[in-house]
Amino acid sequence: MKAKELMDKNFVYLNANDSVVEVSKVMEEIRRFTCPVVNDNKQLIGWVTSFDITKGLREGNEKISEIMSGYEEIGTVHENDPARKAVILTANNKFVTVPVVNDDKQVIGIVRSCDIVDLLCDLYDIKVSNLYKTMQNQLKGVSWEELMAASALVSQKTTGVKITAEEYEEVIMNSTFGEAIWSTGGLEKFFAGLISVGELVIARRVGKARR
Repeated sequence: MKAKELMDKNFVYLNANDSVVEVSKVMEEIRRFTCPVVNDNKQLIGWVTSFDITKGLREGNEKISEIMSGYEEIGTVHENDPARKAVILTANNKFVTVPVVNDDKQVIGIVRSCDIVDLLCDLYDIKVSNLYKTMQNQLKGVSWEELMAASALVSQKTTGVKITAEEYEEVIMNSTFGEAIWSTGGLEKFFAGLISVGELVIARRVGKARR
C-alpha cells in the first residue's frame, strides 16, 4: 500500500495571510485539529494546530504566518512512498496528521492517525484462514490438507497440546488475525509460526519426491 491509498483527500488548507480568528472558527466547525499552510501553488509552507490557534488568540496574533510551524519542522511523505512510512512517522514523532505531497511539493492529502487506527482495525479483523489461503497460493502445488497437517504439527510442537489437522482448520476458520496475534504472544511469533509451517510443507514434499 502506498501513502496515497491511505491518505484522506478531504482536507482544508490555509494561507499564510488568513486570519487567526477566522481559521479558529473554520477548524471548530469542521472539527479539524491540524491544517497545512500552502502558497498560491498549493505547495506546503507551514503547519497549524489547534494549540497554535489557542496560543495565537491568547497572544493577539492576527495572521496564520505569525503562529504556524515552518516547513522544515514538518514531517511529510510523498504520495508514492510506502504507507508504512507515514505510520512510522506518525508513531515516532507523535504526529496527529502527516501531509502527503506530490513531485511538485503540493499537498494532495493528509494521513491522519485515526485513518491508521481504522486500517489496523480492518487488518486485525482479517480471518486467519485468508492468510493461509494466500500462503497456499504462494506455495505452488501445495494442497489445503497438506497445509493444515503441517500447521497442526507446528502448533503441537510450539504449545505441547496435541491437535489434529481438522481441529486446527476449525480454529483458524473462526479466528481473526488480531486474535491469533494475541494467542501466539505477538506479531513476530505469529509470523515465525507461518514460516515454520511453510518450511515443514516444503520439507515434506521434498522428502516424498526423493522416495
